[in-house]
Amino acid sequence: MPEPSQLQVAVIGGGLVGSLNACFFGQRGMKVDLYEFRNDIRRMEHVPGKSINLALSVRGRSSLKAVGLENEIIVRHAIPMYARLIHDRDGSRRAIPYGKSDQCIFSVGRRFLNEVLLSAAEKHSNVNIHFSHKLVTCDPETGSMTFERYKNKEIVTAQANLIVGCDGAFSAVRRQMLKRPRFNYSQTYIPHGYMELTIPATPDGQFAMEVNYLHIWPRDSFMMIALPNQDKSYTVTLFMPFENFENLTTPEELLDFFFENFPDAVPLIGKKNLIEDYFRLKPAHLISVKCNPYHVGDKTVIMGDAAHAMVPFYGQGMNAGFEDCLIFDELLERYNFDLAQVLPEFTLYRTPDAEAICDLAMYNYVEMRHLVNSKAFLIRKKFDRFLNLFFADSWVPLYTMVTFSKTRYHLCVKNKKWQDKVINQIIQTAGVSSSVIGLSMVAKFLHNHPHWLDAALELLNKFKLSMSLFQK
Repeated sequence: MPEPSQLQVAVIGGGLVGSLNACFFGQRGMKVDLYEFRNDIRRMEHVPGKSINLALSVRGRSSLKAVGLENEIIVRHAIPMYARLIHDRDGSRRAIPYGKSDQCIFSVGRRFLNEVLLSAAEKHSNVNIHFSHKLVTCDPETGSMTFERYKNKEIVTAQANLIVGCDGAFSAVRRQMLKRPRFNYSQTYIPHGYMELTIPATPDGQFAMEVNYLHIWPRDSFMMIALPNQDKSYTVTLFMPFENFENLTTPEELLDFFFENFPDAVPLIGKKNLIEDYFRLKPAHLISVKCNPYHVGDKTVIMGDAAHAMVPFYGQGMNAGFEDCLIFDELLERYNFDLAQVLPEFTLYRTPDAEAICDLAMYNYVEMRHLVNSKAFLIRKKFDRFLNLFFADSWVPLYTMVTFSKTRYHLCVKNKKWQDKVINQIIQTAGVSSSVIGLSMVAKFLHNHPHWLDAALELLNKFKLSMSLFQK
């Protein structure tokens, strides 16, 4: 078996997943060359590309912890968010907790996190970072690569024992894999685009809204969200069909649209800033990518968006990409760095989970922009929280499993289907089963008592649900 120090690894892409992978490989003692087509973002005033705020949760945190970076990022920069705060058209607001009172996700800036990871990778003497290197072509079977340097158009060649493609949804490494037979690939553009706006800090330097929330303005076919930043501003993202963007062609139409749909946000963003930013920017596209396999032989593997790009509505894109790095690192150790075993095992293990979270992310857009306004949805949320409170090992809500555990994504979906089946069985026996009467009491009680947890013990005495349901 090869020693780690004998392995030459080429990581393509210096974004979040690529730079974290460089940290993992670096601490294993492998010789690492990280190639990034952009200049060093730590020296740039403006960084092109995606800037949607990131929601860091358990999977991402576990991966950062494995390279000793979790505390630095959480303490220095991340802002906890304990619930969604729903903004209705009339200006009223209502919170929907993510989980238990101590469970939260963290808002963290993409650029900050990327810079921390690059600097951490550079601390390893066996890691070299090559900026302004664009991958022109590579041979996934032999590990040979050709790059073009942006500054002088110089062609550079390189060789590696392992090529790790972390170069995003439009991956150049995956493009080479596409030329091979039996490589499955699909991509889906959703009909909605996004545009980023800003709610600045107040004149006295404070947050303009409640800080420890992910703010959502759900409007059925479109929505707007806002996440807090360290400088007391909010990154605001407007998601809606492209035709909606195209129909707003004048400042008057834009302001009328915002006053009708997001009236409380207009004074926070500012009319002038809203008009300037909206007509200066263009809505960006959102794509979902699935492919299989993730590897070629023992020489090439893809991770993160290159393997499973997803729409951002479950907040798991970065977390799933970081989890890729951790799983690959664990497989390297399990198989003693035998790449001929590690790479196919990574594909076999990770594919069902990546496909599951891609599907969940697509579904969650419907939930965020539409279902959060549904009484049935809200009652089901409270019902799930109630059962989780008293039957923690038997009934775990889907969002809790995905966000606050490391349960494999496809098993989260499987468990949700089982829960739905239980609920449907209860409903189907309505009128003859005392458990249905109990369920009706629960639904009515949860709807009429927003602070239902205070009376949970009283309700439990009335609601005797057979535990056999949870053991099927």
